[in-house]
Amino acid sequence: MADATVTTDTVPPAGLPDRPKGGDGGHASIVAREAAHFGAMASEWWDPRGSSAMLHRLNPVRLRYIREQADRHFDLDPASFTPLAGKTVLDVGCGAGLLAEPLKRLGGAVTAIDAAGENIAVARDHAAQGGLVIDYRAGGVEAVAGETFDLVTCMEVIEHVADPAAFVTGLAGAVAEGGLLIMSTPNRTPVSRLAMITLAEGTGRIPRGTHDWDRFITPEELGEMLAAAGFTVRDTRGIAFSPTSGFTLSDSLTLNYLVTAIRA
Repeated sequence: MADATVTTDTVPPAGLPDRPKGGDGGHASIVAREAAHFGAMASEWWDPRGSSAMLHRLNPVRLRYIREQADRHFDLDPASFTPLAGKTVLDVGCGAGLLAEPLKRLGGAVTAIDAAGENIAVARDHAAQGGLVIDYRAGGVEAVAGETFDLVTCMEVIEHVADPAAFVTGLAGAVAEGGLLIMSTPNRTPVSRLAMITLAEGTGRIPRGTHDWDRFITPEELGEMLAAAGFTVRDTRGIAFSPTSGFTLSDSLTLNYLVTAIRA
């Protein structure tokens, strides 16, 4: 259920600038083979029946959680159609924009980055067709070094990066004072191995080679990384799946989970 990668082989993917805006020219978080894997799916990213079908089904659950946590943290109007107006938003590992576009429609000034230049090209074209202005950039989290945002989202990305702890530090550095960081990732459990690799990848519902179960991260491990980066976890919620109801928010963290963190 990966979104994409901002995740080397240290060779940058096609379309990656030599020097990221605000960065030092390095994109150490990127794993080139991961970027290539997701970049190969770029043309199908917006097809709800294509290789990213699972992400289309997962997106409403993500948005519901993000909206809930943002409303709570920023004391937003829950009845507003554009609650993020006046807020800067960063989506890390944006793929072709499945999450970035609705965040923009919610009123945010959105910057979105992805390691695969192919995904960024598709994202820019799709946003332009919808009249949406989104600052898309090809690169790793290093592409926004020195910049900060009120809300930072990173969905199903950390399990694909070269150094998860360093990546979390990079995400933390992109969160403005008083800001919010929201992440999601698969848990490393027997349930996730069965559901996401044996069944989902084994039957082609998710492209083969998308996941490496050994790289999945437990809530405890992610909490430790966030603490080391100066953040504290404020909320943890599971994502469950059933053939009848699809993806739903859950108290069970055994498959996949979302985390909201704030500066300690």
